[in-house]
Amino acid sequence: MKDKQISFGAYLAIGFMLFALFFGAGNLIFPAQLGQYAGTNLLPAIIGFLITGVGLPLLGILAMGFSGSNNLQDLASRVHPIYGVFFTSLLYLTIGSFFATPRTGTVAYDIGISTFVSDEFQQSALLIFSFLFFLITALFSMYPARIVDNVGKILAPALVVLLVFLLITALVKPMGSIQPPEGAYATGAFAKGFLEGYNTMDAIASLVFGIIVINIVKSMGITSRLGILRATSKSGIIAIALLALIYVGIGYLGATSTSVLGLFDNGGPVLSGAADYYFGTVGLILLAIVIILACLTTAIGLITANAEYFHALLPKVGYKAFVIFFSSFSFVIANFGLTNIITYSLPVLMFLYPLAIVLMILTFVSPLFQHKRFVYVAATIITFLVSIIDGFKALCESLKIDYYNWLSPIIDFYETYLPLYKQGLGWLLPALIVIVITGIIARIQHSGATQEA
Repeated sequence: MKDKQISFGAYLAIGFMLFALFFGAGNLIFPAQLGQYAGTNLLPAIIGFLITGVGLPLLGILAMGFSGSNNLQDLASRVHPIYGVFFTSLLYLTIGSFFATPRTGTVAYDIGISTFVSDEFQQSALLIFSFLFFLITALFSMYPARIVDNVGKILAPALVVLLVFLLITALVKPMGSIQPPEGAYATGAFAKGFLEGYNTMDAIASLVFGIIVINIVKSMGITSRLGILRATSKSGIIAIALLALIYVGIGYLGATSTSVLGLFDNGGPVLSGAADYYFGTVGLILLAIVIILACLTTAIGLITANAEYFHALLPKVGYKAFVIFFSSFSFVIANFGLTNIITYSLPVLMFLYPLAIVLMILTFVSPLFQHKRFVYVAATIITFLVSIIDGFKALCESLKIDYYNWLSPIIDFYETYLPLYKQGLGWLLPALIVIVITGIIARIQHSGATQEA
């Protein structure tokens, strides 16, 4: 059956929807913080950030379209069915109610609302705001079939217009001069920016959001594997182009704000300070709208994706029951505060990201080794051995405690023998070497079996 033709307007709507799903809490905070600390090294830092914050999400979307898999668990099960359930469940929970979804509500409050609330009422205001925030999230998430209309056609364009208005003003009239770089950005701006892109969680989220796009494309009459790949590519490019422009703009805003606002621990005060600087109270209200829309659209996508996956995994529990559960759990976690959420999310990201990236790479090169499982297994094991140590290392650093006794010698060994380990990429070269070696073995075995036949 021949695929139906999709109009450019439809691609644009899907692209805006995908952009809105990606663009949430971290996408506002981390580029602004990067700009402040990178200073005159903004260019290499933002390039590194764009690779992980934009390039990898696009790679994830394309990987899902290229794989022909029905969902992420199906793709991850190429390693092993049990691994498929473990990896997919952990990924969903990470971008769901454990970390990313609560963060959307907390950031929306911290940047958009807390400025208007006196100190003694902050906790109570957060409680009330987060309850309303996740109530709205739950109501939108109850009807996932309307996600394009509700998110792509309404909230996303409003978000883009509001944020671009602020960034254009900052571009035309910079707050101040760009200052020298701080900390790790002074000596390794690219590597620091690269790792900072992890915090957006967009690369691992792309393996989930890609399925949403694929299902929408299928519902529009495109069913062939090539047609799905083309459609997801076009929609994905629209989304990541918007993301890249926004990231560069926010990064520049952060870089020009330091001499006026000073350095902050995160990017939230940068954005609120910029809005106040340019527009006063009107600017703060404008920013509140931008933040709440950005975080709300992301929360809707995350809750929808989590409820759909776990309903498929546990069909006896209804979809709407999962929506209510994840929204309620996110509400509870959000009230522990943004600092605690970020502290405990970083170790998990350092563990998950390498596994997700290697799975993407394996997906694209899989036809070269005839999709042999042992290639997937070998590459995943070698990546796991490095990323699990990175996770524990990040946990100790986040909690500001000494490394565990058993952990220190392993870290010393990795730092000595693994290239790029100190830059957080110690897993990359071993994984690529294993893929090449096992891939060659797979091709030799396939060639021998073909000749015997």
